[in-house]
Amino acid sequence: MNTGFGRTELPDQQEAALRRAIRIQWITIAVLAVSVTLVFLVMGNSQAMKAAWIEDMLSFAPPIAFLLAMKIINRPPNRKYPYGYHRSTGIAHLVAAVALCSMGTFLVIDSGAGLLKGEHPPIGSVQILGQTIWLGWLMMAVMAATAVPPVLLGRAKEKLAEQLHDKVLYADADMNKADWMTALGSIVGVAGIGIGLWWADAAAALFIAGGILRDGYKNMRGSISDLMDTRATTYDDAEPHPLIERIEDYLGQLEWVEESGARVRDQGHVLHAEAFVVPRDGNVPSVKVLEEARDGCIDLHWMIQDIVLVPVSELPEEAGGASERQSERNL
Repeated sequence: MNTGFGRTELPDQQEAALRRAIRIQWITIAVLAVSVTLVFLVMGNSQAMKAAWIEDMLSFAPPIAFLLAMKIINRPPNRKYPYGYHRSTGIAHLVAAVALCSMGTFLVIDSGAGLLKGEHPPIGSVQILGQTIWLGWLMMAVMAATAVPPVLLGRAKEKLAEQLHDKVLYADADMNKADWMTALGSIVGVAGIGIGLWWADAAAALFIAGGILRDGYKNMRGSISDLMDTRATTYDDAEPHPLIERIEDYLGQLEWVEESGARVRDQGHVLHAEAFVVPRDGNVPSVKVLEEARDGCIDLHWMIQDIVLVPVSELPEEAGGASERQSERNL
């Protein structure tokens, strides 16, 4: 019987999904490199284009953080890191979120100041094949062209994030899917300048900056919560993870168990659980019986990395004890 902790291998389906996610992140980096270059070449003095360019630069952070985390998570646990290295995904999530929040705050202040000062950004013309073309047309064309690939990549990443329970990948997908709003905001801002609405550019930049700050705040809140060992949630933080209930149900159906509860924390791709069982008639089970119950929990799903099973006389409140259930009913 295996009594080790820290499962690091993934099932074949998830291993294939992980390889695909890595490929998609490299494709994302290549697409971003092209987008950043094109936007830089045409952005001129437009605040909206500058904000869009900075957002594209920040978009490098999630895929790079994801790829770095993937280099670390499969290391086996040791005495120094007894829970393994899965939390590296949470650290990567936090680093990307801090970058977004910091730059989003800067851009909100910068764009807001430009709007209050009433700055009138000039957009000149360029010579292409002997023809004089208003630079605004090139700006709008570039933003329209660069808006499509991130949305498609984002949809693909979201499906993989669900398969892998990867919150970094999901956050990246969420940002990618919203990139069309950045492109649309930039196009509206540049078009506004073209028809004489000087404030449209700064307003569009403020809109883009607000989106960056919103993404950063949302991801920072989620990453900090996971690192503080809140109750495990689904990959999109929409609800408590259903495996918590499955663990409790499995243990509660064992003949020798009177009552069961669990507290489960997110370790990245996998979960770590501490399950508590109240033995029937106070008869403490043997070590063999406890190990069989523990292994049965691990076999429920690949995400259950390891589980600590503790016989108790009464369930702790944090693991679904009577007081906790009463509190949840009162909410």
